[in-house]
Amino acid sequence: MPRRRQVRTNRPMAGSGSDGTEDSDSSAEREQTNSSESDGNMSKRQRLTRASTRLSQSSQDTPDLKRAVDHDESPPLTPTGNAPSSESELDISSPNASHDESQGKDQANRDSDKDLSHRPKRRRCHETYNFNMKCPTPGCNSLGHLTGKHERHFTVSGCPLYHNLSADECKVKAISREKQEEEVKTQEESNARHATRHQTPTPKQSRYKEQVAEIRKGRNSGLQKEQKEKHMEHRQTHSNTREPLLENITSEYDLELFRKAQARASEDLEKLRIQGQITEGSNMIKTIVFGRYELDTWYHSPYPEEYARLGRLYVCEFCLKYMKSQTILRRHMAKCVWKHPPGDEVYRKGSISVFEVDGKKNKIYCQNLCLLAKLFLDHKTLYYDVEPFLFYVMTEADNTGCHLVGYFSKEKNSFLNYNVSCILTMPQYMRQGFGKMLIDFSYLLSKVEEKVGSPERPLSDLGLISYRSYWKEVLLRYMCNFQGKEISIKEISQETAVNPVDIVSTLQSLQMLKYWKGKHLVLKRQDLIDEWKAKEIKRGNSNKTIDPSSLKWTPPKGT
Repeated sequence: MPRRRQVRTNRPMAGSGSDGTEDSDSSAEREQTNSSESDGNMSKRQRLTRASTRLSQSSQDTPDLKRAVDHDESPPLTPTGNAPSSESELDISSPNASHDESQGKDQANRDSDKDLSHRPKRRRCHETYNFNMKCPTPGCNSLGHLTGKHERHFTVSGCPLYHNLSADECKVKAISREKQEEEVKTQEESNARHATRHQTPTPKQSRYKEQVAEIRKGRNSGLQKEQKEKHMEHRQTHSNTREPLLENITSEYDLELFRKAQARASEDLEKLRIQGQITEGSNMIKTIVFGRYELDTWYHSPYPEEYARLGRLYVCEFCLKYMKSQTILRRHMAKCVWKHPPGDEVYRKGSISVFEVDGKKNKIYCQNLCLLAKLFLDHKTLYYDVEPFLFYVMTEADNTGCHLVGYFSKEKNSFLNYNVSCILTMPQYMRQGFGKMLIDFSYLLSKVEEKVGSPERPLSDLGLISYRSYWKEVLLRYMCNFQGKEISIKEISQETAVNPVDIVSTLQSLQMLKYWKGKHLVLKRQDLIDEWKAKEIKRGNSNKTIDPSSLKWTPPKGT
């Protein structure tokens, strides 16, 4: 009887690099000694033995495959792209496989490429669109964007159809705006290089100013009968689902400025949506019910999500508490005992009052005031940390209570002598002179404190316009009443409490500051003073001015 030959075999594992080997002689010896076993079991063992030999040779002779496996520690993938759940999913029983070294290498490389081909590929995605969302404008397919820079939109602010435009028209306008911005940027860089030499406008700027003045001459001519009928027909057909027709109600120049502002605001909202600060415009409050007014909001405010997602918010105009429905507001108003802001009334003349509210003593009211203000301010970042600030709230009184007109806040201890941190006039009181009253009141407090004040930067767009107008009016009034021969910017600052930097910038914009023979000279332009006098006479004795004698206030301790 032939001597048995013992061979130690290892069970092949997925990803293993070595196995036991067995030749055909040992298989024959086992066949003679184990004759009681069935033919089926013997043939199965032979196939596994051949497969073990083939895997062992391929693992030893294919370093490329080994490197690929070492580089990726994840288990090998099946043709379906999933990790194998058991050993049987590996193809190790191909009857036509050869033991040739080159064929083993080719097969291993193909298997490696096959595995790599099923791995998921990374994609770079700059914008994410939820295609289940749709623009709320009736008849809109959500294609295009008011800015001309995006393929889709989901909000009214970015809808070309709502603004009576097409997607192609928006793209054309976007290209035109980019060209104009490049020209302006180039011009500003050129002016910056010669700013120290040229204080007067360049000939090109003067011609441009004359052109704008010529364009604006006919803006108050009014609409013709056909144009009025067209506007009325548009409003009756589309109601509030479309923007009113804006053509012919102002000059083309002003209309183009308005369109640029719309596109810029829409782009800012789109950036917020992409960053996730607002989700498809759903978590942005569209309107608020405030007293007898319903106000459209301008910007996003971080109200709690359960309130922000409603779209419409109901706010008590006295205590500024916000609510979810008209019913809750009605019940609240029946119980609310507030008829004016908390704090001390420091100014009253006629129906106008100003209350000083301490952010530390009335924290909830001041936080609600900041949240309300953020709906109409772009750069405001203070919402909850209100303790270091004083709030001066202006109201207009009637038989129902003191209604909020606007407010400004200032730090209790400002190292940079800022007399205003944030300022707001409520939309229903805009363009009535209340903004200048708030600014004038802030400088009145600075005069009482015997300090020179300036607003904290950056200012909002409307805030910057209001402050420039106020500084211009203050300087012209001072020039009109000035009787001396020499004028000093320091003296103007001490008299008006306006920061010298703001005075210089205003004088430059009025072309009243010249550089001559190594000195800066302040020119007294009589034409501007006469124009200001005519406006003052036309305005008459308006009650929209601050009377210093009506102020009952002393600076808080520690300021």
